Amino acid sequence: MSESKYLNLALNEAWKYQGLTYPNPAVGACVVGENGEVLSINAHQKAGEAHAEVLALRDAYTLMSKDDTIAFTCNSQKLHEYLLKHHNNIFKNCSIYVSLEPCSHIGKTPSCASLIASLGLKKVFIAHKDGTQNASGGAEILKSENIFLQLDSKNIKAQELLYPFISWQRDRFITFKWAQRLDGTIDGGSISSLESRTFVHKMRAVNDLLVIGGNTVREDRPTLDARLVDAKAPDILIYSHSDDFDREIALFKVKGRKVYIENSLKRIDEYKNILIEGGEGMYNSCKDIVDYYLVFISTQSGGGTMSLLNKKERFKALHVRELGGDVIMWMKREI
Repeated sequence: MSESKYLNLALNEAWKYQGLTYPNPAVGACVVGENGEVLSINAHQKAGEAHAEVLALRDAYTLMSKDDTIAFTCNSQKLHEYLLKHHNNIFKNCSIYVSLEPCSHIGKTPSCASLIASLGLKKVFIAHKDGTQNASGGAEILKSENIFLQLDSKNIKAQELLYPFISWQRDRFITFKWAQRLDGTIDGGSISSLESRTFVHKMRAVNDLLVIGGNTVREDRPTLDARLVDAKAPDILIYSHSDDFDREIALFKVKGRKVYIENSLKRIDEYKNILIEGGEGMYNSCKDIVDYYLVFISTQSGGGTMSLLNKKERFKALHVRELGGDVIMWMKREI
């Protein structure tokens, strides 16, 4: 397997958590043995928890050592301490492939670059350099320990994976999400699987603001919270030219969030990580400000009459996977 294929394994794993790691980037890592065998693949899953490299090193250590003491540990500090104490040079002929330069700083989690250097890995392949001031410098730490280092500075896939993180660092990032059946219909009751709906609730839990159209609120009477993951719901912007809403709708009853009803999208400027949900009207109103699109495609058909894309459009597929029987596709619109 070539080096690019190992990096792709790391990138694909990271995409599974795209939209869930804010304010951190989605990052993947793959540990490879001396004979080219894949020992582990893992990804950063939630801000404040272990980074991708640490989880991948945990899994590789468990596999090679047959020591399962930390096999299910997710606490970064505990993983760092255990690996440093018990690695016994087990990684000396291993390589690690990461979608983003290992961090150099000590924040909520210890430095990944220092851990890799201390464990004595032979080679490190990086798909994208970290441009943030407090986390960059990992490559220099690795070089100072005479670890073979290779940076793929032109990896487009890594750039597309990291784009949300880059965007909210400098301004904001906007995702437009919808669910549809195979026939393209978006109405007529529940569409996505429980697994897909849970993923969306995880996204809402880390979004600052959720934007929805007035007609959707009137017709669907949604809650738009994160109850499936027992997490805080985002603030809501109802984009509408009239304020004729039933305030008894569950949407207005969620504690701890603000609900705005406005006839413009200027409110978005006050937030960093924004999720837009809606139908054709919202899609057309927001297409000039949306960064990435996320669609959940159910393998069923029938049951609805309305579709979202009624005009000729062209998208670039960034990542496609299956979840709970649905097809999930991250895309960007090609103008």
